[in-house]
Amino acid sequence: MPHFSTEKTGYLDSDFRLFHIRDQLDKEFQYHYHDFYKVILLISGNVNYHIEGKAYHLNPRDILLVDRFAVHKPEIDAGEPYERFILWIRGDIVETGLVQCFHKASDRSFGLVRLEEETQQKLLGILKELFEAQKSVEYGADLLSRSLFCQFMVYLNRLFLGKQYILDETSFSYDAKVEELLRYINQNLSGDLSVDTLAEKCYTSRYSLMKKFKAETGYTIHSYIQNKRLAAARVLILRGTPAAEAALRCGFQDYTTFFRAYKKQFRISPGTKHA
Repeated sequence: MPHFSTEKTGYLDSDFRLFHIRDQLDKEFQYHYHDFYKVILLISGNVNYHIEGKAYHLNPRDILLVDRFAVHKPEIDAGEPYERFILWIRGDIVETGLVQCFHKASDRSFGLVRLEEETQQKLLGILKELFEAQKSVEYGADLLSRSLFCQFMVYLNRLFLGKQYILDETSFSYDAKVEELLRYINQNLSGDLSVDTLAEKCYTSRYSLMKKFKAETGYTIHSYIQNKRLAAARVLILRGTPAAEAALRCGFQDYTTFFRAYKKQFRISPGTKHA
């Protein structure tokens, strides 16, 4: 079965792509993020998925939403086969309404969809059909694939936006202070986010804050903030905002510094809208 890249930002050259993967690897994944949305449907395996400081303890048939640019990594028990469907969705997909669930998941800081068995089977069945259609060379395969993709995403949005899922308090764990800090950072990217300022806000020392932050997110505070600012600038630029304005709105006071960091991160200059 096909495998997907675990590069830091990944690359998707179509509106969506579905993977069906089954493996049993003794491998430690690093924290990373992608410039696209991701849906994971677990079929089997013992997996904890860390997203933006929150650890989700997955059950078979759980669905997990990973927002674009969200820092995440899976933690896998190599003693059991790990099987899952993974759906990548391009960040600038035409049907923007289909990704509302990701925005809502980000707002709620909660991306897990746990359902009753009948609904689980229904969504799993659609993904199985989509995977087969995606491989097909028969007439209308592309049209059928897009139709199944839209069907899956419509159902997923209905379930998530309507909160029609099982909220199991044992399904996730997190450090409340770190989650609050992550939310503050992401809502104030244009402001003063120095370690001293953040430590004062959290009523803790610089050292304690930096140590806890790295343990919960895998990133240093400086690295996390820079990555988030670059990601936010990337979204603005793709929407037509001039690069200099996007840099300033995302907290970069010096354009030369922004230009170099952006080019290093995305391997293109800020003036280039598409890779």
